[in-house]
Amino acid sequence: MALLSAVSSLLPFSYGATRLSSKASLASTTSGFNLSSLRNSPRNSLRLYVSRAIASNGGYAEVSENETPPPRTYTWPDNKRPRVCILGGGFGGLYTALRLESLVWPDDKKPQVVLVDQSERFVFKPMLYELLSGEVDVWEIAPRFSDLLTNTGIQFLRDRVKTLLPCDGLGVNGSQSSVTGGTVLLESGFNIEYDWLVLALGAEPKLDLVPGAMEFALPFYTLNDAIRVNEKLSKLERRNFKNGSAIKVAVVGCGYGGVELAATISERLQDRGTVQAINVSKSILTSAPDGNREAAMKVLTSRKVQLLLGYLVRCIKRASGSEEEDGGGGYVLELEPTEKGVESQVIEADMVLWTVGTKPLLTELEQPSGGPSVLPLNVRGQAETDETLRVKGHPRIFALGDSSSLRDSNGKLLPTTAQVAFQEADFTGWNIWAAINNRPLLPFRFQNLGEMMTLGRYDAAISPSFIEGLTLDGPVGHAARKLAYLIRLPTDEHRFKVGVSWFAKSAVESVALLQSNLAKVFSSS
Repeated sequence: MALLSAVSSLLPFSYGATRLSSKASLASTTSGFNLSSLRNSPRNSLRLYVSRAIASNGGYAEVSENETPPPRTYTWPDNKRPRVCILGGGFGGLYTALRLESLVWPDDKKPQVVLVDQSERFVFKPMLYELLSGEVDVWEIAPRFSDLLTNTGIQFLRDRVKTLLPCDGLGVNGSQSSVTGGTVLLESGFNIEYDWLVLALGAEPKLDLVPGAMEFALPFYTLNDAIRVNEKLSKLERRNFKNGSAIKVAVVGCGYGGVELAATISERLQDRGTVQAINVSKSILTSAPDGNREAAMKVLTSRKVQLLLGYLVRCIKRASGSEEEDGGGGYVLELEPTEKGVESQVIEADMVLWTVGTKPLLTELEQPSGGPSVLPLNVRGQAETDETLRVKGHPRIFALGDSSSLRDSNGKLLPTTAQVAFQEADFTGWNIWAAINNRPLLPFRFQNLGEMMTLGRYDAAISPSFIEGLTLDGPVGHAARKLAYLIRLPTDEHRFKVGVSWFAKSAVESVALLQSNLAKVFSSS
């Protein structure tokens, strides 16, 4: 009972209570998934998918990379109701849109919402590791926006943001009497005029910290990254099967991402390879609860993960004479100690995984006329916000997640984690409701509910903040973490489908385990 109470407290709100029928069917309705097409699609493609409410032919519009698209203005279905544009379909953006959908609105004030993201899929990033272990399928943790938004009034555009042109600066009335809050220019040439704007663009890996990282290291941050890592591992495993050579994997960084990767890959490789984890600090998980750190150390030690603590990666090079063939191609990492008196090290690896550093995508936006940023940004490239999540000096713009530099009551920047983004989305949706209805906005207060991490197919660790000193690890922690994330999935429909799928997989595994145990008993008798 205590476990169920702990898990249920991780759910801040439900999205499935009050849904309206969709006014717009999205162009893509298929559920198939082509790994090669996803992997090879250019990151900066200008292809745009438009809902039937926008495209007159009921399909989609494409813009060739070699064409200069003429300026076009996004047509909102209703000229009277408020217009909310949400940039970014991650935890912050999607959950803000669903929060707005779930609220009760006066008939003439229910906002029109358009969600813009460069990908066709929402990605539940905390469970990307389960793709490497084979525990989940892509559709379960990376559903298409077209499927998630089918029974909502939210419209979706697949595009990239190019420029922001806000016109709600200080001195401009932020009430409904303003003509518009500003305009968003997309790379496809679409202009979207909005009354309220939500910045939830997320971040991308920062690989320019060390020479060679950009060329030879693989990040693990997006769905594409996870697919590339899985394919590289599969090639190395095929090579190992042919000639029996040990697979060597180097993981740079021992925060949550690095530790979860090292634990997952070491479990997958078993005695067919080695994993080395490198960290600048002398310990792993420096900001994690003691229980999580101890559980992680126990698992990493049992799987013989080599921890190289107190080292900086000076550079990454291709090993001399090494060529990419059947997943091969070795790399050399030069490590520099952070303490005097310790010798430098040089290690070799077949694959280098990078989990250190990110940069907000707000810094990638073009500025009007090449001038300074139209938004107040901190040194990390995040928008400066007040405690209601509004961007300072722009009362009609909200920022959250990686795009926000919100601080806690002690003046410390909030971490850019999924848990923070979940809670910020709840407040952002509510505060947009309050602003439209001329009600007071609520100040955001982060509630740390605890920290969770995966340590393999049947291992995890959870340290809830509301029970001091308690850590659930092993199979119990694994089950609790999976249940907590099932509750966190974005819609009731998707949550139900994934729950059925996980239950079926668990039943099949239980039957297979029972058969295996019975076979052992009969063979020994």
